[in-house]
Amino acid sequence: MTHDDTYSDRYLDSCEGIITRVRAQKENIQLAAKWCSDTILAGRMVHVFGSGHSRMMVEEMWPRYGSFPGWNPIVELSLSFHNLVVGANGQRQAMFLENVSGLADQILRNFDLSSVDTAIVISSSGCNVVPIEMAAGFKAAGIRVIAIVSSQHAEPSTSKAASGMKLMNFADIVLDTGAPMGDAMVTINGLETPVAPGSTVGGAMLINCIKAETAALLTAAGSPPKVLTAGVVVGVEKSTKLFQAAYDEHAHRIAKLYENVGAPKG
Repeated sequence: MTHDDTYSDRYLDSCEGIITRVRAQKENIQLAAKWCSDTILAGRMVHVFGSGHSRMMVEEMWPRYGSFPGWNPIVELSLSFHNLVVGANGQRQAMFLENVSGLADQILRNFDLSSVDTAIVISSSGCNVVPIEMAAGFKAAGIRVIAIVSSQHAEPSTSKAASGMKLMNFADIVLDTGAPMGDAMVTINGLETPVAPGSTVGGAMLINCIKAETAALLTAAGSPPKVLTAGVVVGVEKSTKLFQAAYDEHAHRIAKLYENVGAPKG
């Protein structure tokens, strides 16, 4: 680090490397978006799941400004509620539950899955049990799986699943956040361990690239999405109408995932 450089510069330099890595995956991003748009055009939903801090990418996809219905955000608070850290609902419990086999089956039991659906599963390490079993459950239902991992971290890591399988083993497309092994990207002079993770930066980039490409495909197909848009952009009245219409569409789509739950197949 030069005299004029700061640790912020180091972090931002690393983020520029993440941008380069994400941009290099353009073809897979476009293919992922094609699958997502096919699902949404068919009236179904794209399931988006992440445990731990990967839940942030789920909520980045939907619902927030600049996003639109068609995504089923699966956020399990027992796996991702980090605010209390210790005590009831603490981080120890969340990290324990993330590696309990069978929990994914209980989550997926709530939905009437279809091979028309698509799934996005996010896990930086790709090695925790619940994300792995979520992906396996989607695959068993004939659903194409898009995995978002940090390849430099996931590849040398050891799976916590009894099978030894990783999330990538159940993915049709693997997208890399570009974050380094261990996630943290800044080494501080005199500090033994690095700080400032990068997987959220790369993950959010990938999610929003998929979102943008999907919106373009839906629009080109004559079904422009109802985008949650701020009043300062389109006016308060139109913004309100867009929000209400988008939420209504989400309700109608999600209802389809519940109506035949438990019914015999075939």
